Parts: sequence; C-alpha cells; structure tokens
Amino acid sequence: MAATLAACGGDSGTESSEPSAAYPVEVTEASFPAEQRLGETSLLRLGIRNSGEETMPALTVTIGVVGEEGRNSALPFGVRDPAPELANADRPVWVLAATYPRFAGSPEPGGATTSNPKTFDFGPLGPGETTDVVWKLSAVRAGKFTIAYSVGAGFGGAATAETADGEEPGGTFVAEITAALPETEVNDKGEIVERRGRDSG
Repeated sequence: MAATLAACGGDSGTESSEPSAAYPVEVTEASFPAEQRLGETSLLRLGIRNSGEETMPALTVTIGVVGEEGRNSALPFGVRDPAPELANADRPVWVLAATYPRFAGSPEPGGATTSNPKTFDFGPLGPGETTDVVWKLSAVRAGKFTIAYSVGAGFGGAATAETADGEEPGGTFVAEITAALPETEVNDKGEIVERRGRDSG
C-alpha cells in the first residue's frame, strides 16, 4: 500500500524541521457503505488515535482507488480513463462535497490539501488524542471499486506512523455502485432530496 499511496506534500521548511521518529497510531473507526447507488451521497469515516507519548507533527491521510486506473489518476476518488482522445482522462468515481473532508461534528472544513491531491493534512495530533474525520462523497460512476487509505505522521518521510505490530496504518473499503437511482421526495422547502440517505453529514 505504501508504494501505491505514498504521501507527499508540505513545504521544505516543514520537512526539514520534522523529527525522525515513528509514532504509534490506532485506527479506531473505518466505515464506508459497501452498497451504493448512482447519485447517492455517503460518508467515509475514519477515526485515528495517537497512542504514543509524543505529538505527531502532522496527521495525514492518503486515499486512492486501487488498481492501475486509480493509481494513474490525480483524483483521490477517481480513475484515469485510458481512451486516448480524452483531453482530461481523469474521471471521478465519487465527487467530494465542498468543505469536505471535515472533522466529525464540525461545520467547518478540515483536512487541508497538499501538493499531492490524494493526501489530506489534519494537523498535529497530541498524545492520546483521537481525530475523527469525514469525507462526504456522491457516487457518479457505476462499478465495483476498492478504496485504499494510509495514515502518516508528517511529510518527507522522517516522521512515520505505525501500528502496534509495526505496520503502516491503513486499510481498504470495497464498494459496489449500481445504476439504480436513489428514491427521492420533495421536502417542506420544496427541495428534491433522497428519501433514505446514508447520512446527513
């Protein structure tokens, strides 16, 4: 996974001041619906805990679609269409909502983008602290896809994150998107909304 989702980003000053250390991390929550429909909005949730005794310089999460098409795409939730006639070959599988990702329960944006569009920076994480983050995604391409994510502790490779077993923290989600459109209804404001959404955000 590390080769596929190598985190990068940040400025040279951040990298040069980053301590060379491994920070123990625990993924406390990881969820994303396995069955989805075109046009349906779902939440990808991650909970990440710093189980060590030192503050992590920068909690980063790198996300991408597994496989050659996902690896070659610049989009975190997209694939690269091999058709040669396309001016822009990157095609989203999911569209990320504006102001996302964000910290769970917060109305404010969170997770600054970096020089790698697949890597999100959630800032320092203190010892014993847990960060819960949410991506709000709308499915726009039918098919079965696997998303892989990896957790980092900084930029430039000096600071790294590891599990209790000494492995890189991360995991995968497998989601199948069908062409069936979601059921909708008109709410009290006259808006067309999903009748049974996965989550409201």
